[in-house]
Amino acid sequence: MNILKKRIKVLIVEDSPVAVLALKRMLATSDEIEVVGTARHGKEGLEMIPRLNPDVICTDLHMPVMDGLEFTKEIMARHPLPTLVVSVSVGESHTQNVFQLLQAGAIDVFPKPQGALIDQTGEFSAELVSKIKVLSGVIPFSKQKRQKAVAAGVFPPALHPAKAVSVSLTKDLRMIVIGASTGGPQALEVILKALPHDFPLPIVCVQHISDGFLESLVEWLAKACKVRVVIVKNNELPMPSTVYFAPDHKHVTFNSEGRFLLTDAPPVDGHRPSVTVTMASLAERYQRGAMAVLLTGMGRDGADGMLSVSRVGGTTIAQDKDSSIVFGMPEQAIRLGAAKYVLDIGAIAKVLVDFANKEKTVSLTKT
Repeated sequence: MNILKKRIKVLIVEDSPVAVLALKRMLATSDEIEVVGTARHGKEGLEMIPRLNPDVICTDLHMPVMDGLEFTKEIMARHPLPTLVVSVSVGESHTQNVFQLLQAGAIDVFPKPQGALIDQTGEFSAELVSKIKVLSGVIPFSKQKRQKAVAAGVFPPALHPAKAVSVSLTKDLRMIVIGASTGGPQALEVILKALPHDFPLPIVCVQHISDGFLESLVEWLAKACKVRVVIVKNNELPMPSTVYFAPDHKHVTFNSEGRFLLTDAPPVDGHRPSVTVTMASLAERYQRGAMAVLLTGMGRDGADGMLSVSRVGGTTIAQDKDSSIVFGMPEQAIRLGAAKYVLDIGAIAKVLVDFANKEKTVSLTKT
């Protein structure tokens, strides 16, 4: 007996008819997704949600009557639903507004189809379909839970009581690599904002993000953080108090001198940049002086890389399920036995802050 699989219901909130048509065509490439409605602005979208009961919402940033930011805030207050920001605000001076929607509760970002992108039906459509499928399984945090978490300095919030655990950090620690995908910008904001301006080590972040949004992400975090936040340059020597983001379409590795070496090697685990590639190079170059942190995200990128760090005696930390928006990458590392510590996002931030304060052993929380 064949049982029909329930289709993912999507509501598009977008004032451009051309963009709506393009998005509908792209989503139509999957028989698992159904566009159940379109709205011209946020107010109209809010009125349609109770009637259409969508699983995922795609919203523009700039719209008349009610823009994407206000719309997202209202969604989280009234009907918490997984929300994807689809915006042309790439390369503009106010691109950080896109990430304000993530702060308000949206889960991920995607570039609005325009120009040549409208005609694409291959990788671009596949990426959008993949994001919708991932978001359909996400349970957003309510406005009340979000406000409590932000007030406590821990976002996303843990859902269960925590218990104490001790984490020992070696004096040999020299380099930190953090990997993330879906939900990563929000998690990285929590960690990086907590760091003091004189944080004693370099940090490399490998964040899976749609083309065109990396510079915006770096600008947004740079304005919010005390440490310097930049994009990696080839042959650059990593410096303390600086957070380096892997550039689009390049793997980040370390050469024998500890300088960054960018490569065009094939994707690993479907990604370039790949978290696993950078962590494997980290393990080879820094041995016990390496720390690998794996945050929220879909898939398994980073799991094998974290295992490499664990095998050479480095410190390995995976974000826990309750504070992850998508518990994919951390879960795979945990299953491999690669993660020595499994901590909520606030505790991970505390590990780094306490290390900066020269404490050898710190008391944290763990589910």
